[in-house]
Amino acid sequence: MKIITVVGARPQFIKAAAVSGIIREKHQEILIHTGQHYDENMSEVFFQELDIPKPDYNLNIGSGNHGEQTGKMLIELEKIYIKEKPDLVLVYGDTNSTLAAALCASKLLIPVAHVEAGLRSFNMKMPEEQNRILTDHLSKFLFAPTETAVINLHKEGIIKGVFNIGDVMFDAVLKFKDLSRNKIDFLNKLGLSENEFILSTIHRAENTNYIDRLENIIGALSESNKKIVLPLHPRTKKYISEYGLKVGENVKIIEPVGYLEMVLLESMSQKIVTDSGGVQKEAFFLGKPCITMRDETEWVETVQNDWNMLTGTNKAKIIDGILNFAPSKEQEKIFGDGKAASKILEVIGQ
Repeated sequence: MKIITVVGARPQFIKAAAVSGIIREKHQEILIHTGQHYDENMSEVFFQELDIPKPDYNLNIGSGNHGEQTGKMLIELEKIYIKEKPDLVLVYGDTNSTLAAALCASKLLIPVAHVEAGLRSFNMKMPEEQNRILTDHLSKFLFAPTETAVINLHKEGIIKGVFNIGDVMFDAVLKFKDLSRNKIDFLNKLGLSENEFILSTIHRAENTNYIDRLENIIGALSESNKKIVLPLHPRTKKYISEYGLKVGENVKIIEPVGYLEMVLLESMSQKIVTDSGGVQKEAFFLGKPCITMRDETEWVETVQNDWNMLTGTNKAKIIDGILNFAPSKEQEKIFGDGKAASKILEVIGQ
């Protein structure tokens, strides 16, 4: 079987690191990188350190408005699909790359497999929510990471082709956690010790593109007076500068990091404060309390299990979470057994 896998953003590179090697044991895989994330620290370094196969095609799409970016991807992907004639197109998550790859395949009557199907924030203002819903309704194989995701699909009338396989990012964390310890010199150079800092990430447009929301977040991190380590996303850096926001001296800003460095920072931190869906899960996998600076989350199980606290961008709530939040119970096995990639292979190989 010839499978085209399309990736374009950091979380998708990580998922591909867990899945592509297993696919290639039995099938031919063609890897397409749309270039949605094109900064070296956001893209190339992941392929290098995670030993992801070099992309067969790099579209170099870059940034742009949603319609422009998605349209360019559709044009270029169609050319490749027609040339390669794949039996299946595999997509991950909820980015513009995901939607473009699935829509293009559907128009050409190529079956689509969606990894991380069934996630819902129920906030249609989010581009990611639009992307994931449309992709699910175009897909033949829907690989759900949790039982909640399965229920969401069933409520939308999607019954056939749904498989609860667990989360491929759990596979990745299990695979790379020990390897991340080889990056301990990175931590030493930053002057950081285990459990003496809080890790934060900020990247979502819903937070960065609105001065009041980003001002609240930066204010909360700064006023907490805790040692905060903030790998700064390029978009967040841009808006902090444009808005003229002052970052407290307790916040240590560093450049975006590779996956292994990120796993190391997560595993060594006291807590994690983020607006990232992937980082929320990695916090859970690594047993770290998480404060999520969003009004809702797709990973409702982490909140229900009391390992994740939703604060929105309310400054007082974020500060309270940083200072006081602690899980009240043991973690439940929410995300499968760490063998999601093998289960994907079993299904698509049938």
